[in-house]
Amino acid sequence: MNTPDTRLTIDLSGQTAVVTGGSGQLGRVMARTLARCGAAVAVHCKQNRAKAEAVAGEITAAGGRAVAVQADVTDERSVLAMRDAVAAALGAPAIIVNNAVEQYKWTSVLEQGLADYESQFRSCVMQNVLMAKAFVPGMIARQGGRVIAISTDCAMECLPSQSAYTAGKRGMDAVLKVLAREVGEHGITVNEVAPGWTVSDRDREKGTEVQPDYARMIPLRRRGTDQEIANVVAFLASDLASFVTGAFVPVCGGKAMSAL
Repeated sequence: MNTPDTRLTIDLSGQTAVVTGGSGQLGRVMARTLARCGAAVAVHCKQNRAKAEAVAGEITAAGGRAVAVQADVTDERSVLAMRDAVAAALGAPAIIVNNAVEQYKWTSVLEQGLADYESQFRSCVMQNVLMAKAFVPGMIARQGGRVIAISTDCAMECLPSQSAYTAGKRGMDAVLKVLAREVGEHGITVNEVAPGWTVSDRDREKGTEVQPDYARMIPLRRRGTDQEIANVVAFLASDLASFVTGAFVPVCGGKAMSAL
């Protein structure tokens, strides 16, 4: 008796994706993963174009389609110029992954500089607003798309020294939940992925993958990997997640758990 093939696959063939911060530690893995699923990928960077071109080169060498794009994701004109460049090179994106973030020194609320709060507002809240304004109208015209933002488990925990970071991420959470309600009727999903302290190539090079003190706080007793984060992003980008929107998905081994 012939039985149907019920295996599930993530197939993003024919789709174009933009990954902001795509030349960074996590961004490059997400870009490669989306490309392996068949998407053409725009690898964004803010300053180091050579790194973005290297990631795009890896994707094209493996048979995929990719370009490097440079933009300041907190500046409207820069984001709109990136949108036009991506559309010209790869076609209008149906998937955006808002991953870029500004780095700064974490300290207490009383010691944290005001500029750090402003920086996190721009890189978390305004990035998501500007990326939506640039790319979502095209998704509405095509009646479908995926907005995926990279948050953090810190936004749930709010531990000492995290105030600027969590303020930015919580602000972006509100914007994205409103956006999910506003664009859902057009077949567009809006979701967040919240990694914990993730193993990246930097850890592998330094031999710092294992952190026993941190692992003891995680129910799964280990740190997650960049690939495990990228796998969830690929799922949310795919048709397998077609009925998931407005979600905040912790990918942190259970260190932070949302409550009903």
